[in-house]
Amino acid sequence: MKKTPVIILNGFLGAGKTTLFGNLLNQSKKSNISICAVVNDMSELDVDGTLLGSNPLIEEDKKIMKSISSCVLSSKKGIKKLDFAINSFLNSKKPDLIIVETSGSCHPMPLIRYFKEHQKVMLTGVLVLIDSLLMAHDYKCGETLVPKMQDNMRLGQRDTTNLLVEQILFCSHIILTKGDRVNKDSLSQISNFIKKINSFVSVHSVIYGRLKIESLLEIGEYNYFNVAQLFDELQPILDSEEDSDKPYDLATRVINDDRPFHPERLWNVCHQYLDKSINRSKGFFWLASRNKYALLWSQAAGDVGLEIVGTWRASIVEDENHGLLELEIDSLKKQLLKENKRFGDRHCSLTIIGNKNKVDQFTNKLKECFLTEEEIKVWQQEHKFKDPWPKKIVKIMNK
Repeated sequence: MKKTPVIILNGFLGAGKTTLFGNLLNQSKKSNISICAVVNDMSELDVDGTLLGSNPLIEEDKKIMKSISSCVLSSKKGIKKLDFAINSFLNSKKPDLIIVETSGSCHPMPLIRYFKEHQKVMLTGVLVLIDSLLMAHDYKCGETLVPKMQDNMRLGQRDTTNLLVEQILFCSHIILTKGDRVNKDSLSQISNFIKKINSFVSVHSVIYGRLKIESLLEIGEYNYFNVAQLFDELQPILDSEEDSDKPYDLATRVINDDRPFHPERLWNVCHQYLDKSINRSKGFFWLASRNKYALLWSQAAGDVGLEIVGTWRASIVEDENHGLLELEIDSLKKQLLKENKRFGDRHCSLTIIGNKNKVDQFTNKLKECFLTEEEIKVWQQEHKFKDPWPKKIVKIMNK
């Protein structure tokens, strides 16, 4: 029996896995390639699962995607959930390809070990996405990556630097993302230092997740022989971590609030308190100055991106020039009644991941950015708050 190929998309927080995954989903429909997908988010909000779930392909058939949240996929709990998802795909429909998008703190080795022993699927590519901007700024284009890991080994500690090096060691392909934000010399240096860590790996630079899905079907079976010694060396360490749902001293905090952010306060907090100790924050929110649109918050280290992902139903109902039929407006109003909230369906839901000491400070500062009750009163009387955030938003279309 021919085994179903599996591709793992691995990489640290904010490297661009979800962007690439969404692009591959769009291509699969156009290329008539049937795929199934596992998405892992270590936060209970499951932002990645929500974003990918709105993809037209998944809206047509919810069974092709399984979302695993609140634990890292490489943990004992995560592997059990992964096994259930893989078997459910194989029992319902045999796809041309299964893609597994891990969370940023996922170690590749337990997943590789799981697929090595599987009888019905074949692991082909282990793609590790690396943020070129983060590598250039935090590791001098890769020059300090191994020395920092060696310092950790001497001190007997493991952090995200160890994880990044080990992800590179186990991968078959490196995908450098955000290469348009560093110069060509830096990109070349990053590639050279990665090759020193893993001489077997092929390195590719991809902008906005534009990787041809057909290329994934051309990859042969993963070479387990290349990592056999790594398995022996890391097995005892990873066995001690397999019960940890959130390893590497990473803490996760969640913010849920129906109030809008004060745009200027949010701007100031991000500039004063956001640093590389906050590895990742993401979610959905709204600004008091832009109450029409649902915004996506996507931050990796010191880089913050805002994107319009939709229009709030409440804002459509409030718009006198909505251009909809009365029947459609009535339907929206009924949906809003179910929300039973003072701002309709508008809300803020964010997850923050990072160093345990810093993540609480940043979370608390973000909470202080919501409008106070007094500010809500003047805002409802059409008071305008200063908004320093960029006004122009560019939508990048997948090709």
